[in-house]
Amino acid sequence: MTTRAPALFLGHGSPMNAIEDTHSARGWSEIARAFPKPNAIVCISAHWVTEGVKVTSNAHPRTIHDFGRGFPQALFDVQYPAPGDPDLARAIVEKLTAYGAQLDDTWGLDHGAWSVVKHMYPDADVPIIQVSLDIRRPSSEHHAIAQKLAELRDDNILILGSGNIVHNLPAFFRAPSPDPQPWVATYDALIVDGVANDQSKVVNYTAQPEADVAAPDWEHFTPIIYALGARRDGEQPYVFNRHYFPGISMTSIAFGLPQ
Repeated sequence: MTTRAPALFLGHGSPMNAIEDTHSARGWSEIARAFPKPNAIVCISAHWVTEGVKVTSNAHPRTIHDFGRGFPQALFDVQYPAPGDPDLARAIVEKLTAYGAQLDDTWGLDHGAWSVVKHMYPDADVPIIQVSLDIRRPSSEHHAIAQKLAELRDDNILILGSGNIVHNLPAFFRAPSPDPQPWVATYDALIVDGVANDQSKVVNYTAQPEADVAAPDWEHFTPIIYALGARRDGEQPYVFNRHYFPGISMTSIAFGLPQ
């Protein structure tokens, strides 16, 4: 029988997690050891937003350093030379025909993808495809796209959403202390409860209390909707990396881990 890969949402936080030994980075490494190595990864990252659904078709996607100059040279020096999979990209485009999906060879692997996957598979030996976030679509359609991608899991293809449940950078940089604001944990807990008990809370996240301050950045929240949409009936969420910072939650969730 073919192994069914999990669906994951990873709170990726700062790009510095790519090169530092953090609690979150160790959590990504540990979760990868909880299931067999996938045949490929389909990543939906907060850092690839497009008009229309795009799918990377590069055989050798470049490592994109999509962050500002304030980071150390060691971070810019990171290369993650995982292969792409043009055949899988074409299959995904066909699967998402109803959403007008198109192949794209101009993008590569942004830091929402490589900064987490390099801890999971440091040998860069698992092919990675990225599917973009179509800025024109409501949350309900992102959820529907994820439900189509869910079928790939039966071919041992990992669905990986990379973003943050709580993501408010102004609140991070202007925080008067290193202690997270109360709404970071409150909103995070509300969404985690929704994942377990009421998915409508997640899909309709902007209607929830304190969403305006906790989740103002739709592109960082939406990847959890992809993980949720790829979930199969009966799969219980495994919640990990519940680390909080001012304006940021690093909470991550896995569906379909082996029993």
